[in-house]
Order: sequence, then structure tokens, then C-alpha cells
Amino acid sequence: MSVSLLSLLSAGAAASGAAEGPPAWLQFAPFALILLVMWFMIGLPQMRQAKAHKAKLEVLKKGDSVLTGGGFIGKVVKVDGEYVEVELGTNLKVRALKSSITDVIPPAGSTPAND
Repeated sequence: MSVSLLSLLSAGAAASGAAEGPPAWLQFAPFALILLVMWFMIGLPQMRQAKAHKAKLEVLKKGDSVLTGGGFIGKVVKVDGEYVEVELGTNLKVRALKSSITDVIPPAGSTPAND
């Protein structure tokens, strides 16, 4: 009886060796797909937003109303390279980095483009 059990085990081992699983690259395909979807949903919009913000800062000029990173709203008095002088109130001017400007506020009389 031990001979037949041994022959069954060896036959089972030979059969399992013949049946291969899926290729290794196929096991990593779902992870690659998840990374690709995350890049499209998170990476691309963030790059577009950063590009638009940089374009706003490039055309910053005297007289623009701006919102600083600290939450202050003021008017640009002077643009000097990477620094901006912002008037926050009467006789209150601060010098800030251009990169700390969060947004350029459109004039009160203008309407948004989508209206």
C-alpha cells in the first residue's frame, strides 16, 4: 500500500508542476493601474493648478489686489524681482515674497468669465 501512496504523491507533484500560475507581471498590473489612476486624478490637476498660480504671479503688477498666505488682503505697491511690497492699510506696507501671494483678486467691477 505504501507503494501506491508514493506513486500517487509523485504523480500529484508532477501534475502540479505542469500547471503554472499566471505570469508575475500580471500580479502587479492592478497596482500599476491604481497608480496610473491616482496620477490622473491627483497629479495632473495639481500640476495644472501650480502652473496657473505661477502664471498669475508672473503678471503681477502695481495696483493689483492680492491675498497673502497669512490671509491679509492688500494692494501691490511695488514689484521687485521675487519680492512684492503690499499696502495693507494706510501707511502700512509690508514686503513679502512673491511666492507667498496666494491669489490675485479681480477688480470689483469685473464679472467672472463663466457668467
